[in-house]
Amino acid sequence: MDRRRFMAGTATATAGALAVFGSATPSSAREAGEASGTGSADSGGDHVKGLTAITQVFGSGQKLVAVAVEYDRDIDGRTLSTSTFTVTDRTVTKVYTNRTADLTERSRDGRYVIVELSPDDTAAALWVTGQGGGTGTPPTGGTGDSGGGVGAGGPKVGDTTPGGTIVAAKATLTQAGTVTTTRGRQYAASTTGLTTDAVKNLIVDDFQQFTFADPATGQTLKYNLFVPKHYNPRKSYPLVLFMHDASVVNVATEGPLVQGLGAVCWASPEDQARHEAFVLAPEYGAVVIDDDYEPSTLFDATANLVESVTQQYSIDPDRRYTTGQSMGAMMSLGLNIRYPDLFAAAFIVAGQWPEAQAVPLAQKNLWILVSADDTKAYPGEQAITEVIQEQGTKVSTALWDGQSTAAEFAADVRSMKAQRTPVNFAAFKTGTTVPTGSTTSAHMGTWQIAYTIPGIRDWIMRQSL
Repeated sequence: MDRRRFMAGTATATAGALAVFGSATPSSAREAGEASGTGSADSGGDHVKGLTAITQVFGSGQKLVAVAVEYDRDIDGRTLSTSTFTVTDRTVTKVYTNRTADLTERSRDGRYVIVELSPDDTAAALWVTGQGGGTGTPPTGGTGDSGGGVGAGGPKVGDTTPGGTIVAAKATLTQAGTVTTTRGRQYAASTTGLTTDAVKNLIVDDFQQFTFADPATGQTLKYNLFVPKHYNPRKSYPLVLFMHDASVVNVATEGPLVQGLGAVCWASPEDQARHEAFVLAPEYGAVVIDDDYEPSTLFDATANLVESVTQQYSIDPDRRYTTGQSMGAMMSLGLNIRYPDLFAAAFIVAGQWPEAQAVPLAQKNLWILVSADDTKAYPGEQAITEVIQEQGTKVSTALWDGQSTAAEFAADVRSMKAQRTPVNFAAFKTGTTVPTGSTTSAHMGTWQIAYTIPGIRDWIMRQSL
């Protein structure tokens, strides 16, 4: 995939409005002036080669977090400030130079000026649902706490109604102040707004998109696959399967990558440095399971997809893991019951399954995370945990503050891991999952936090059949 031209959505959600930028070739006089450092100024817009919108995925979804402005000469970063540029409907938080169109902690003189933007801006959101991640009309079919969009009046098996929307990643930038090259030439401020003509999606662009035609079920599954950067077929790698919630149904193949951190967190440079792994994220064109717990054939097609990818690459069948939120969490539980040898461990986020069928889960490695405010998933997970304990399996339990810092969550995870149990059940305390002023539900808020806790992922990746 061309990282600078990523199409994040349907034909109506093109990733970036295309604009053509002229880059006037400097005359020999201009070159001479620059070489002599005379500091003469001309229009900055004439020297812009292009603008790249940079996106990043957060717990609440993908956001436009920066614009990289490419000039025709190296720029002196010391002359820049947050007032040098304005971006329509956005808050500029940081401006610096770089040699590539990338975010960095350390400024380096180069042809790119990186204009970072506040992710808290309303206009930052590129994944929009009725609850959180931006503004919009609530999607049809339950999105409240009970059932997580697939129960209590929510969408039924086979429903193809999207519950979210992918917004085009684009921005309009104006050079409001003087930009100076490293050789002293000044590019004067301009009132002309320039529109991004390319998009760079951090981590998301590292996934490839494929289609799986399952001969056993007759189903076709679109999916995203992350292959480790230094993949060596002579080595054996783990694989993580992420399954999305009902709001992502029939959105776009890349939908599971942009709706939150459930897929991309495992593919981050930090996680890959600790645990090189494949990451598999199917995109379901219809709801797979509802509160009747009678899944469509996409359920079995998912298991067949995992086996197909395992055979295609050098993947260790003893180190395959599953995770998902809401519908995806339900599928993770169901797959572990129907296919007990498919996964070595599961991270279950805000889901449930009939406790009458839960006995096989007593033989599995599970980390369960749910909000005590979730009126369906919380009691559902409690019932499953009781069945597991009745089978003689040890379970660690804890109540966590959903507003904990990263350090506090790390301590919480260490405390549970120290008990060395095959099943860990943590719940966010009542009233701590949803930030003050947020419009999201405790159910959806659970996974906005869950995948920000790396210690849980580390535990998952250490399990084996």
